[in-house]
Amino acid sequence: MDTKAVTGPVQKPNATTPAQQPSQASNVLLQATPLLQPGQQLGPLQPNSNLGSVQQTSNPAGTYLQPNQQTNYGAVQQQNPQTNSGAVQQPNPQTKQVPFQPSNQQTSLVPYQQPNPQTNLGAWQRSTPLGSLQPSTPLSKLAPNATHQLIRGDRSMLTMSDDNALVSHILGSHTPDGRDVDVKPLLRLVEDILRRATLTPDTLLTTGSQTYLDSGFDDKTHHTSFLAMLEALSYTIDRIAYELAYKALGGTDAHQTTVAICNMVSHYGWDAKLVLALAAFGLNYGEFWLLAQIYSTNQLAKAMAILKQVPGIIEHAVPLKPRFDALNDLIRTILEVTWCVIEFKDLPSNYITTDVPALASAMIHIPTAVYWTIRSIVACASQISSFTNMGYEFAFSPSEAWELSTLTHKLKTILEHLKKKMEECIRYIEERMDVESYQMLVELFKMIHIDNMRVLKALICPRDDVLALVDGTTKKRVNLDVLRRKNVLLLISSLDITQDELSVLEQSYNESRLHEMRLQSPYEIVWIPIVDQLTDVKQRHFEVLQAPMTWYSVYHPSIISKASVKFIREVWHFRNKPILVVLDHQGRVVSPNAIHMMWIWGSHAFPFTTLREEALWREEAWRLELLVDGIDATILNWIKEGKYIFLYGGDDMEWIRKFTKEAKAVAAATRIPLEMVYVGKATKREQVKRVIANIVQEKLSTCWQDSATIWFFWTRLESMLFSKIQLGKDEEHDLVMQQIKRVLSFDREGSWAVLSRGSSVLVNEHGNILWSALFEYEQWKEKVALQGFDIAFQNYVAALRGNSHPCSRFEFSNYAGKIPENMKCPECHHYMEKYTTFLCCHDEGIVPSLLALATNN
Repeated sequence: MDTKAVTGPVQKPNATTPAQQPSQASNVLLQATPLLQPGQQLGPLQPNSNLGSVQQTSNPAGTYLQPNQQTNYGAVQQQNPQTNSGAVQQPNPQTKQVPFQPSNQQTSLVPYQQPNPQTNLGAWQRSTPLGSLQPSTPLSKLAPNATHQLIRGDRSMLTMSDDNALVSHILGSHTPDGRDVDVKPLLRLVEDILRRATLTPDTLLTTGSQTYLDSGFDDKTHHTSFLAMLEALSYTIDRIAYELAYKALGGTDAHQTTVAICNMVSHYGWDAKLVLALAAFGLNYGEFWLLAQIYSTNQLAKAMAILKQVPGIIEHAVPLKPRFDALNDLIRTILEVTWCVIEFKDLPSNYITTDVPALASAMIHIPTAVYWTIRSIVACASQISSFTNMGYEFAFSPSEAWELSTLTHKLKTILEHLKKKMEECIRYIEERMDVESYQMLVELFKMIHIDNMRVLKALICPRDDVLALVDGTTKKRVNLDVLRRKNVLLLISSLDITQDELSVLEQSYNESRLHEMRLQSPYEIVWIPIVDQLTDVKQRHFEVLQAPMTWYSVYHPSIISKASVKFIREVWHFRNKPILVVLDHQGRVVSPNAIHMMWIWGSHAFPFTTLREEALWREEAWRLELLVDGIDATILNWIKEGKYIFLYGGDDMEWIRKFTKEAKAVAAATRIPLEMVYVGKATKREQVKRVIANIVQEKLSTCWQDSATIWFFWTRLESMLFSKIQLGKDEEHDLVMQQIKRVLSFDREGSWAVLSRGSSVLVNEHGNILWSALFEYEQWKEKVALQGFDIAFQNYVAALRGNSHPCSRFEFSNYAGKIPENMKCPECHHYMEKYTTFLCCHDEGIVPSLLALATNN
């Protein structure tokens, strides 16, 4: 049967009954002698035993070995029922007394190590009380000597104990009966006691004239449920407090006291064991320091303080500083370990179970943490007892502070290990929760809702008490309710969104504010920045981007959950380039990316649905207005006048000189009104600037000198291609799509030009072919008189194209969003081959990674 700790009243030491007091030698040997095997009978001590020699155990006390996860902790061998562990053997009159030999103060606690997986904790050994108690005279100071013996002997126990054997004691007494106690309110109360009682020597010098009443103390501790719980636990707390106080006075071994306390709380969980022991210590500790704080102003407290030698301690506060520092540090560590154990209990069981390696490992180590935490509480209680029974003279010993520091080091090492496991558990839980939230978002966007609030809260911020948005007009934080039942355009981007992009969006947004139709069917833009790791630099960049915005934005990037980011990336195909997801007033996605509509048609594309996008394309045709609409009013005037217009681009200055020269010569020869406009390139912005400077200086043609205009032209052109791809248009039978692909492909290869007469596009060709056609005008000039310039030029260009095989190339940035799986060549209509290309554009100050689609025809 299991041996139970004696819980009845314990007699105080009596100087007239010497048999009750252990001698110094017996106490040392009680901790140092090797443990008996289970079931072994306790034999009498032989008179010639050498009590002074202590055999060192194989495992040092500080050595923390990894417990074997295969160990059956439930199997604890029964103790000999004939052995009364609470009884003290009577002294043998024939036994020769051995002089007291203190433990070696140089012994240090070895670092925390993992428990030995080979250790079988199912079979544990118990120590045998060796030696005999020596008679004592009535004049002996028994209790102080016993306390001194306890503290010195505890160092020997620390250095020679085996954590596996110690834990077996705890596991053997751990028989929880299923009671669930919410110990957090009690721990907060105890923590408040310890915080107010844990003083430094500096504050000790003035505590006599101070009071520490806090009217703001948490009133929750006075709730009926808490008081009922406290009443139910008060008996156990009082028993532990009695055990801590009087076992320390009687010189009982700290390990035995720890085991006795564990027996008292055997039916409670690990967290409750710690809190109950800590509450009992708080009673004694708080009483001592309460007297220290009020004894100078309260006569009753003064009389009690004198009995407990409090004034002497306060007078010697400064020399006691090492002792106080060590005690305070240990108490703080005890509290940290206790909270950590509670955190493990509070982990949500629906997201993590004990079969998860991190939690399984932590649960193996928690019994060790509980043992050493209670053991540390016993040590702290012994320190307080030494203050009140042995006076401040005993407290001056630096070795006593060393004992506390040693325990602190061990507890901190255990705490560090538990915290590491807690971090792993939290990461595991967050991953599970993110997966659940992601699936919830996927299902939520498949459902039909009354309004858009449910999807917006799930995507941006589910908490009603958080003002998740910033109003771009007032710059004040507002709730998501301002978007209720409105069409919402979610502008999703990284912090790399450019000022050019923001300027075009702002222009379209401001135009929509003035349109009468928007009063009946309003829409709002909400900026959602996607930031993987927010640094101080990125935070400042975010604020710079947010400041001039006139629409709504989330108040901070961190409120966007990982699940929302994953949903945006995987379902809406966000990479790094801005996208504009359109939600109607019910929260349905009516366009997965309307940014292309915004670039092409601006606010005219409202309500930015896929149906509206298809309708707008049906109204378009391959004409020059499609390329330059809203960009250059001068070109639109030329179109109205029916002029011939060359739009050309590239970065080859020599080709530009030859091309413009030949174009002007042919126009003069055929007497056609010709205008030429240089529109740059989609990339190489700095090089384009140098080309523009040369064109202006040499007066070769008209050119767009504003880099934002050039950027917008090429962005619209690329958006047209993406819009067509997004709608799944048939490439072979879509003339607009084929011609857009030709321009983009020519731009990647070098130079190009488009010739139109008014709005009608005559040719769209590679630069070398067009230059050759113009240069060889003499070969087809006779056909101009017969067929007209338009047909004659088109036929000759077509003939030259048939003799050449230019390479068609399309490059899609990895950050551009959804990339087509395949694409047909605009020349031969065969599927193109796919390649991966790495491009470094130094003149633009960026190093983009591109996914290139290319083929040779």
